[in-house]
Amino acid sequence: MKDASKRFNVRVYGLLINQDDEILLSSEVRKGFAFTKFPGGGLQWGEGIIDCLKREWQEELALSIEVKQHFYTTEIFQRSAFREDDQLISLYYKLQPDLAAQISNGQIAEDVEEGDTHVFEWKSISKLKVEELTFPIDRKVLAMLKEELA
Repeated sequence: MKDASKRFNVRVYGLLINQDDEILLSSEVRKGFAFTKFPGGGLQWGEGIIDCLKREWQEELALSIEVKQHFYTTEIFQRSAFREDDQLISLYYKLQPDLAAQISNGQIAEDVEEGDTHVFEWKSISKLKVEELTFPIDRKVLAMLKEELA
């Protein structure tokens, strides 16, 4: 018999790399928990994967994005850091780089809730350490990006 309290949580992230091989990161504090990750968020019921990514970027940065290509989908079991009964499935897509010029370093998200913080930062992929990202899947994706640029 299945445990109805266990569920899947689908997350979709955009990898935006500028002409200087810097990647856009999202640094957030929510309910006292600080984390750094790639920009994106959770799939809502009835929403397609790409539609989710476009909605998240519109909500957070007020930008319309174009997806360039799929980059990675979670291949291992990963428990959510926020809900221990959730299994994460994360999808990462590279975005068209022409958006990069529209985002400034330290830009504040459009959808910050009271008491929280949410800023975007450009970081050099070659200098960025995997430990600077909070979540295991993001760390794997960064390692893959570094390998790709090597």
